[in-house]
Amino acid sequence: MADEERAKKKDKGSGGADDWLTTYADMVTLLLTFFVLLMNPDNPIDSQRIELIMQAFQGLGPLRGGNTLSEGILAELGNNVSSMPSVSRGSRLNEARKKAISEFQPEVQNRFVKIKEDERGLIISLAGDILFKRASAEIDLERSRNALQKLAGFLDYNEIADRKIRIEGHSDSSPTDPDGPWPTNWELSSARAAAVLHYMVDYGAEESRFQVAGFADTVKLKDPENTEEDRAVNRRVDIVILKEGLE
Repeated sequence: MADEERAKKKDKGSGGADDWLTTYADMVTLLLTFFVLLMNPDNPIDSQRIELIMQAFQGLGPLRGGNTLSEGILAELGNNVSSMPSVSRGSRLNEARKKAISEFQPEVQNRFVKIKEDERGLIISLAGDILFKRASAEIDLERSRNALQKLAGFLDYNEIADRKIRIEGHSDSSPTDPDGPWPTNWELSSARAAAVLHYMVDYGAEESRFQVAGFADTVKLKDPENTEEDRAVNRRVDIVILKEGLE
């Protein structure tokens, strides 16, 4: 009788690892892959890629454990992601951002230029106090000519040469001089955006690629404007290289 019990225990223990260990290993592997992708600065994650990665976790339920190791659509996840058009477009914009940071390094250091990305696309912001004469839409070429010429050339960079560009003028909340040429900040911000457009075209940029908009003080980077520095930050012209679909 004792021999039979020992034989049963031996047979029971010889079946290999429990099924849950396979599912657990899948989960750990997927989490590691997810965080490696997330932390890689040279491989930006867009919403489409996140969605595909999360689909892989569907195989971790109690009835479908181990699916992440099987061949099929999940095994081709990497190929599908790398070949998606949206990923390619995002990569092109990311390459343009890197080039802009390199090209405009002196202007970034002296705070004339700021570079960022948001839901609109790649934004190159020009400080209004350096770009324009005070309370004017006349560009101060002595201070900004080199940057404007460089910007016009950058807009022909291969990765963004097919993109539409929106020039957005922004002001602070201080009222304009009622006796001056600009009744409100709407006219002033629009005129400043148009002035930048004219110089972009003069320096070789294709006019048909551009849109112009004036936002007055409705899109603030600093709100409330407690100091003169806050107001200076809000006075700017944004060159927005639009993402596809936002033209």
